[in-house]
Amino acid sequence: MPVLLIHGFPFSSEMWKAQVAALQENGFYVIDYDLRGHGQSGIGDGQYTVELFVDDLMALLDHLGITKAVVCGFSMGGYVALRAIERNPERFGALILCDTTSSADSNEAKIKRAASIKLIKKDGVRSFAEGFLKAVFYEQSFSTKQNAVESVRKIILSNSITGICGALLAMASRTDTTEALSKISVPTLVLVGEYDTITPPAAAKAMHDRIQNSKMHIIANAAHMSSMENPNEFNEHFIKFLKNLNILTD
Repeated sequence: MPVLLIHGFPFSSEMWKAQVAALQENGFYVIDYDLRGHGQSGIGDGQYTVELFVDDLMALLDHLGITKAVVCGFSMGGYVALRAIERNPERFGALILCDTTSSADSNEAKIKRAASIKLIKKDGVRSFAEGFLKAVFYEQSFSTKQNAVESVRKIILSNSITGICGALLAMASRTDTTEALSKISVPTLVLVGEYDTITPPAAAKAMHDRIQNSKMHIIANAAHMSSMENPNEFNEHFIKFLKNLNILTD
């Protein structure tokens, strides 16, 4: 059974390099792709919704002839994964939620996203990127994980204004999937950075408590970018979870 990785905002599949390498070394079939408007994917009209992202995901699985996959979503990718399993639970063999939440945006968050769109259209992506980096990385990572910070900076700057603003609109309009958590019946792993302030450990625990038989781990010395700030610990939990599923030959 393949492991499919969904990146976060405003990144691309490039953020998963450490995970792809580790998963492949352990014999897993990995699929990482760019969401619409990100990385190498087409931009279109920029009028995105999470529903559209889920449509794209299902179309990708159909195109590849994959009936069921282990789906891992990070941040915005988690929003997509949660809505996808609510809509199409039969396509999931397992679920991994990384630094994400099931809650919809509060009014305050929606206003903040609108302000980000205004800033990006006025001053461009670079101005937005610098502030965003400070929000998603643990303060110490700017000195101890400089390569990760620079990698994320390059990924953000490679994306278009239309794609980034479209994703902001999609996140602001997404549905709340909290009530659907109790219906998730596949094995689920929840991972979150110790210092994540965007989708904090409390939000991760709230999901963990609602998803039956789920497992949760807090990644040390990491904020929102836990997969890049502490990839060794992140990958250890990820791979252990997958091996316990016995999916290598499925």
